[in-house]
Amino acid sequence: MNKTAPTFAKQDNLKFFRTLNSRVNNYFKENNIQKTGNWRLYLKTIILFTVFLAPYFLILTLDMPFWAHVLLTIVMGIGMAGVGMNVMHDGNHGSYSNKNWVNKFMGGTIYVLAGNVYNWQVQHNVLHHTYTNIPGHDEDLDAGRVIRFTKEAKWYNFHRFQQYYSVFLYGLLTFNWAITTDFRQMRSYLKRKLSYGEAKSPKILWTTLIITKVIYVSIWIVLPILIGITWWKVLIGFFAMHYTAGLILSVVFQLAHVVEETTNPSPNELGEMDNTWAIHQLFTTTNFAPKNKIVNWYTGGLNHQIEHHIFPNISHVHYGKIAKIVKETAQECNLPYYEYKTMRSAVIAHFKHLKELGMKPELSA
Repeated sequence: MNKTAPTFAKQDNLKFFRTLNSRVNNYFKENNIQKTGNWRLYLKTIILFTVFLAPYFLILTLDMPFWAHVLLTIVMGIGMAGVGMNVMHDGNHGSYSNKNWVNKFMGGTIYVLAGNVYNWQVQHNVLHHTYTNIPGHDEDLDAGRVIRFTKEAKWYNFHRFQQYYSVFLYGLLTFNWAITTDFRQMRSYLKRKLSYGEAKSPKILWTTLIITKVIYVSIWIVLPILIGITWWKVLIGFFAMHYTAGLILSVVFQLAHVVEETTNPSPNELGEMDNTWAIHQLFTTTNFAPKNKIVNWYTGGLNHQIEHHIFPNISHVHYGKIAKIVKETAQECNLPYYEYKTMRSAVIAHFKHLKELGMKPELSA
C-alpha cells in the first residue's frame, strides 16, 4: 500500500459535478422528499432480517434432518448478504435515516454479519470510495497473490486459471471477516492512523473488536452446540451460511469495478490524478441490470454503482430515479456512463476480464 495518497484535479472544466449536484438537489426539492431512506427501506429491513434470522431460530428449536439444516443455513446466507447490502451499507454511509443514532444502529448490524464498523468504514468509505480502482490505494483490488484484479498486480503462472477458480474463493469473503481479516485490518489501519469521522482510541477499538467477536462466536457456534446440535453440523452450517453470503457479496462487488470498461488510473509523479473525483468515478465504475427490479431490490441499489459512488450519502432507494439525471449529465459533458443491461452480461464480462488479466503480460500485450 502506497503511503502517499493521490490528489484529484481541483478544476472541472466541464462543470460536470456542479451541474449534476444542482440537478439532483432540485429533484429532491421539487418532489419534497428526503435523501435518506423511507418506508420501502424500513419494510425491506424487516423482510431481510426475517430471512436472515428466522431460519436460525428454526434450527435452534426444531429437530430436522441434516439436509434441511444446511438448506436453512443457505437461506440465512442469502438474508445475511441482503442485510449487508441494504441495511448495514446505508447505515454506515449515513443514508439510512436523517437521525444519526439510527444510522449508527443500522451500521452496527455489521457485527452480526461477522464484520467490524471501524474496519469497514475505513476500507469502504475512505479507501474504496475515495481512491476507487487506484492500484495500491483501493484495497478492494487487493486479493493477495491468488487473484490478479489489475494489470499492475504481479502475474503468476496460476493466474491463467483464475477465471475458473476465483468464483470458489469469492465465497470465503465473510468467513475471512469472521476469523482473520478484521484483526489484520485493524492493526494496519491503526498503524497508519486511518479513521472515518471522529477518531477513537486504539484501546476502545481493540476492545470492541474482541468483545463483538466473542459474542458473535457465542451466538452462531457455541449456543447451537450447547442446546444439543452436533458440533460438526454447526460448523458445516456456519460455513454454508458464510459461503453463500460471501459469494453473493463478492460477485456484486466485482461487477461494478472489475470489468473491461472500467479503468485503473494511477497518479503521476507528483501524486496527482488527471480527473476530478466525481469524473474519476465515471471512469472506474459501471452499473448492471439497472431495470431489473429484483436485482435492484435485493442488492440495495448496488447495481446503480455509479449513482452510489457519486452520491454515497443518498439512500439506495432513490438511485433508480436519479440515474436518469446522472446519465444525461454525463452524456452532455461527453463523459462515459458504463452499464450492462443485464446481470448475466455483467457476470460474463467480469469473468472474461479475469481471463484477460490472467494471461501472461507479454502475451496479452
